[in-house]
Formats: sequence, structure tokens, C-alpha cells
Amino acid sequence: MSPNALSRFRVLDLTRARAGPTCVKQFADFGADVIRIESPPHLGEGMLMAGGRLGFDMQNLHRNTRSITLDLKTESAKAIFYKLVETADVVVENFRPDVKDRLGIDYVKLKSINPKIILASISGFGQTGPYSKRPLFDQTAQGLSGLMSVTGEPGRGPMRVGAAVTDMTAGYLSALGIMTALLERELSGEGQWVQSSLIQAGISLMDFQAVKYLMTGKIPEQVGNDHPTSMPTSCYKCANGYINVACSGEPMWLKFCEAIEKPELKNDSRFVMEQDRVINRTSLNEVLGHVFLTNSKDHWVTRLNEYGVPCAPIYNVQEVFEDPQVKAQNISVTMDHPKLGSVTLLNQGVKLSRTPSAVTRVAPELGQHTQEVLTSLGYSSNEIQSFKDQKAI
Repeated sequence: MSPNALSRFRVLDLTRARAGPTCVKQFADFGADVIRIESPPHLGEGMLMAGGRLGFDMQNLHRNTRSITLDLKTESAKAIFYKLVETADVVVENFRPDVKDRLGIDYVKLKSINPKIILASISGFGQTGPYSKRPLFDQTAQGLSGLMSVTGEPGRGPMRVGAAVTDMTAGYLSALGIMTALLERELSGEGQWVQSSLIQAGISLMDFQAVKYLMTGKIPEQVGNDHPTSMPTSCYKCANGYINVACSGEPMWLKFCEAIEKPELKNDSRFVMEQDRVINRTSLNEVLGHVFLTNSKDHWVTRLNEYGVPCAPIYNVQEVFEDPQVKAQNISVTMDHPKLGSVTLLNQGVKLSRTPSAVTRVAPELGQHTQEVLTSLGYSSNEIQSFKDQKAI
């Protein structure tokens, strides 16, 4: 079944790397007509994601889209793009802020062509400010936003999160902004300019850690796998692997002590209240470390769940996709690719009961749909050939 929740919308995708495609994928998976605009072959494909065009990253990020090629530095290609803007609802770009002005695809220009257009700009540092023209990537954004300062073990130096969290979050926030703008447009009839950045995304992810500083002036520190304010919420080694435990509050602490068959801990003065357990986290973890080593992770997960204490095994990625709950949630999806054969990708991360997402189209070849899209805009075969001769497409 083809997705249709957003089939009435057309999105022009000028993005590269990860944040922009993450945003666009939210629309493509729910049926929007996403037209990915890339550089013509003679200009090279530039920076592609891991594995190149047929690699796992490109296949996952750009499924459900069509690809055309335009050299926006040429007047002919720019005219084609403007014609596309007339038909579109959204344009998404992640150039450095000054690039769209030089190309003539800034919001003021696009609005003059189509007052209903929504331009979404995803950047490293935002559209204004002293760093706005600098490049920024996920890892540097993690450092600048404070994420690396609270990740990792005390005294071991900063540690990056093991996934591209600022890229992904910037993409999701941008998608949310676009959805909000589309809803508002139903009232006003006008588009607007949506902006997100990696630095904003990273600081947003800091959440309570950031607000702790803003309200108290206290700088959060690294506490490794421990939770900063709730113990025992941490990672513990079992006889055959590791588990996470998330025990917060006094009622759950009492259940936890029964579950691990250590009722005497209830009356231990070091651990009576949550704040005591946080202050004495080293002593608490030493006690619990010995307890959890006495049995397997499966034993402890079963035991703690019987007592209503949140916990789960710590998996590698292979174990993740072998888990029966993950399988039941259809978190991956398998497709046939004309060159790669059977490929398995991540499914959409949100479910709708009546108009669900679907992955129906593999990532396109470079310019695969140029002829198709230009023909739909009314260009003749001779005109399209002329654009090719001019190297505009």
C-alpha cells in the first residue's frame, strides 16, 4: 500500500549529509512527492554518505524520493528550479547561510515566486551570529553544545555519543517546524521560513542538564553510566554480559532490594533516600556490582521485571535486531533493489493507525527522474536536450 498521509505535498530537497535528508525522509515516508535536486554528472557527486551511492546510508536516507540534476549556477537550471518552486509546498536546504543568497534561492526570492512556499534551512550554527558562516559537523556540534562534557566517565575526558545525535535531532526539529508551518498556512494562506541548526539541536538534547545550569548555576559533570540525579540507575555487569537498571524513588528502591534479595540495604544509612544513594553512588555500585555478578543478565532482567523495576539487557546491534520485541514492532523493512538485491533498512520511527508510512521506492540513481519531472513541468524533449547540451542538467 502506498503511503498517502502527505501525498498532497511536494518537497524540493536541496540537502546533503545527514540532517537535511533526515528531515526530508519524514515527508517521503508518508507519501509526499520529494524531488531530490543534485548536481549534474559533469560536476561530480560531491560528498556522499558512507559507502557511496549504493551504500547503506544513501539507501536508508533517500528512499521514497525522485532525483533530478540541476546546476543552479546556470540561469537555465535556476529557471527550472523556480518553475518547480511554483508547484511546491516546501524547499529544504542545508547550505551555509550565505550560499542560498548567492544562488538566488533565499526565502525572499522564493516567496516572490510562491507566497505559500515554506523554506526550511538547516545549518551548523544558525542563520545569524559570529559563527554562522563556519562549517559544523555532528561531532563538533556535540562538543560545542555541551553533550560531550556530560558523556563518559569522570576524569576520562569528553566522550562523543555513539550516533549522530545532533544531525538527527536537527533534522527532526526541522520536520516538526515544517509541519507546524504547513498547519499554520491553512489559516493564513502564507508560507514562512523555518530554521534549525546542529548547535540548537545539541543544546535541546541537553534538556535538564542545560536547565540545571541555567536555574542553579551548577555545571553538570560526567557520571559515566550513572544517572546524575537518580540511583541506582546505571549499567551493571552480570555473569554473561551487562544490563541497565533504572530504579528511581523510594517505593521502587524497596522493591529493588527485595528483587535482588538484599533487604538489609533498605535500612543502610548510606542508601535510605534517593539523595543518599546519589551521594554514595560509588559505595552503592560496589555493593550492587557483586550482586549482579552472581547470575546471568537474563536472570536479572526476569527477576527485576517481576518486581516492576525497569531494566533491560545491553545489546550490540546484532542482538538488537534479533530481539523478539524489536521484530514485533517492525522496526526494519526489507526491499528489492535492482542492483543490490534484497536490502533491509530502518523503518519509519512513528506509527499512524490509519495512514501509516511505507517504504515503497529505493533510493534513486543520480538524475534518474530528470526527464520525467521536466516533462511534467511542460518542457519538450528538444528543450530538455538543450538543457543537457548547456550542462544545466
